[in-house]
Amino acid sequence: MNAQIKTAIQHWGYVAPLLQPARNAKEYAQLVKALDTAIDAGGADEKHPLARLVAYLGDLVAKYESKDKMPKAATGAEALRYLMQHNGLRQIDLPELGSQGVVSELLSGHREFNARQAKELAGRFDVSAAMFL
Repeated sequence: MNAQIKTAIQHWGYVAPLLQPARNAKEYAQLVKALDTAIDAGGADEKHPLARLVAYLGDLVAKYESKDKMPKAATGAEALRYLMQHNGLRQIDLPELGSQGVVSELLSGHREFNARQAKELAGRFDVSAAMFL
């Protein structure tokens, strides 16, 4: 058992990120890729040593997918807040919208998105510009 612990400690920096829930779309994509890789390595077989890892990664993926999804009738501000939260972004990370003051006004609903801003966000998040208008 001691040798197993030593090996785990040596590789922990590589393993630990796979065992944490995804906080944003990038981490979610990494979990999905890890899950696919573990399945391809034989983890789909219940008797394979990777089966428990596949089950755990599958649970993490499902948890992220079911997490507070954006309502279909969301306002532009609600959609942006959702996308910011799920991508780990702050107001300062959206210079394409304008100053932080402008972003604050957009998020609070005191200002409406213009066509340029909607187009920029659509390109950044790979969604329809209509979501913000």
